[in-house]
Amino acid sequence: MTDEQNSFDTLEERLNARKTEYETMPVPDAAYQAVQSGIRQAARKRKSRLRWYMSSISAAAFILLFTGCIRVSPAFASFVEQLPGMEGIVSMIRQDKGLMMAIDKSLLQQVGVTDEHDGTSLTVEGIITDESRMVIFYTMKGMKDPKKFNYDIDLLDENGKKLPVAFSYSSLNPASESGIYEDKIDISFIESLPPHELTVIFKERGMDLNNKWKVTFPVDHSLTKGMKKIIPVNQTMTVDEQRIHVKQAILYPTRLILDIEYDRNNTKTIFNIRDLHLVDEQGRAWRTDSSSISGSGSSVFFESMYFSTPKKLTLQGSGLSAVDKEELVISIDPSSGEIQGGPSSLKLLQSTVQGKNLILEFSIADAQNATSGLSFTNIEDSKGNPFDINEVGWSPSVFEARVVIKNGAAAKGNLTMEIFSYPDQIRAPFSIEIPVTP
Repeated sequence: MTDEQNSFDTLEERLNARKTEYETMPVPDAAYQAVQSGIRQAARKRKSRLRWYMSSISAAAFILLFTGCIRVSPAFASFVEQLPGMEGIVSMIRQDKGLMMAIDKSLLQQVGVTDEHDGTSLTVEGIITDESRMVIFYTMKGMKDPKKFNYDIDLLDENGKKLPVAFSYSSLNPASESGIYEDKIDISFIESLPPHELTVIFKERGMDLNNKWKVTFPVDHSLTKGMKKIIPVNQTMTVDEQRIHVKQAILYPTRLILDIEYDRNNTKTIFNIRDLHLVDEQGRAWRTDSSSISGSGSSVFFESMYFSTPKKLTLQGSGLSAVDKEELVISIDPSSGEIQGGPSSLKLLQSTVQGKNLILEFSIADAQNATSGLSFTNIEDSKGNPFDINEVGWSPSVFEARVVIKNGAAAKGNLTMEIFSYPDQIRAPFSIEIPVTP
């Protein structure tokens, strides 16, 4: 056996050991609630659109989503060598087949820029990017009390303006007592293209605004220039008597985006399509990453098969999360707990005032195996005063939801609100073929 092969085997053993650690971590219901509480609303016409700033999600829960078989190629070993100390999250990244193929194709850009003060440092190790997505790998060292170190992230372009993007990251949970934390920021470019220069700012929450770490680095666009592929689909499927138009697939090195539109004559508002995935002719499943949700349809993100083009792809799912359009708007009397309108499965358990906020707790019958929680938009009191949601939580084990309305204690009379997402699931399996080549 060669020295090179020995080094690969040793690396694989280390990765599998870290994988086993993550697989044995307990993940309580609070982890799911933390994901929901990380959802923040961004203004747009008529309805809110969710952006995913999952700053509260448990790192253990996040990594458990991606654990699986690990094999180490020479290109992958080289990737780990470029990012020393990153083995703790490599097993997570490895399970994104498209992302790992992009790494194997040398699309990783080394950065290695550090900002250090007060004994704590932030290093951006490297990035992978195309027109649709950027993944930033970073390391933090020297946190004195990581459990109390909560932070926000700002992403700025070369002009110092915030990027109009959706992005996700996890809360600190160091893999060792050394205070070293390794993770990634996953960015979706929905309204813009990646900048030519990016600044990443970590701001410690609740502390002096000067207590922040700032890293600026160039972004090379040439590695994936001209690699975008548009594949027309133009097929319609009917699920639970609701028509769904699959318009096109857009293939990038880091992911595939499937554009879906819901028929305007549908009797239900569709919030989500359950268990959506693509299956190739070998039976390999290309999983979904996330969705950009709107009232008329979705852009659904899948692992990319850019560097491994299948001969055949089938889009499969098990049903919908949807509510009859006539049941979308509800009226709540916080004092009496009475609900008018809404699905029959929705019950208000209690409403309480906490400081300036109003906390509403609901139960939803028949919501087992739900993959999304309960949220609202267009919230007004009887005087027409608007309110926003500050936090949402969903406990799937007991089918209960918690909605915190910012400054809701000042609401006058009944609250009128429109359902924005709902955990009730409609079982209706479906399958359609998707073209592979443009």
